[in-house]
Formats: sequence, structure tokens, C-alpha cells
Amino acid sequence: MNRRQNAIIEIITKYEIEKQEELVDKLVELGFTATQATVSRDIKQLGLVKMHGTKKKFRYTQVKYTTDGISVKFGNLFKESVLSIQTAGNMIVIRTVTGGANSAAAFLDKQEFEQILGTIAGDDCIFAVASTQEAATEIARTLKSFF
Repeated sequence: MNRRQNAIIEIITKYEIEKQEELVDKLVELGFTATQATVSRDIKQLGLVKMHGTKKKFRYTQVKYTTDGISVKFGNLFKESVLSIQTAGNMIVIRTVTGGANSAAAFLDKQEFEQILGTIAGDDCIFAVASTQEAATEIARTLKSFF
């Protein structure tokens, strides 16, 4: 982790940052050279996700991972945000509370299911494409076990 990324962690810990532009502004205030593209890469590398804020609608936060790649906090976030899990052919459709799809999809991606070809998260819904219908059924069953 470089100095700018350390500063990003400090900033999101101290302030509720909702947008990348806000993060760029805070970094510039601290004397860093940063662009939206740079911050976007840092967000991805740091594994930051958006969660509901207390002052703002959403805020960036960092999820800490244990040795197996999943934190209890992140697993609880998945459990609390998911409303339903269904399959349709080789697709898995996951409904979440409003604003919960991004964090739930990040949890899903961290599971590293080899049979998932890709995921797309909206505001309250995630679509995951599995390699086969059988794989989709098995993944859905596994995800339901997190409840």
C-alpha cells in the first residue's frame, strides 16, 4: 500500500465520503496529486465498498478480510442485505435492500466461485451468470446457507 492509499483509508475512516470526487478533493487538500481515475484504481485495489452512511446516503468503507478471504462483518452485511436468491437457467438473481447490491456483489465476488462467469450489480439486484444451470442451482444453495 502506498502513501496515497494510506491517506485514503484515513480519510474514509474520518469522513463519510460518498463520491470519488470528494475523495480526490480531500487528497488534494492533503497535498497529494490525484485524479478520479487514480482514485478509482485505488478504490479497487483497497477493496473499498459503499455502505449506508449516517450523514450521507452512502459512504466508502474498507472491508477487512480474514485468512480465508471473508470477514464475519462482510458475511453479516450479505445476510442483512439479501432479500431473496433465485435461479433462472444458468442465472442467479439476488434481490437486496435498496443500496445493498454493491456490497453483496463484492461478497459474492470474494467467494471466487469458479463456475460464476460474471456478476452485475445494480442498486437492489445482482445478476450472476454461472457456467451451467446445475452450477447456478448449487451456488444459489450455497449462498442461501449464509442465512
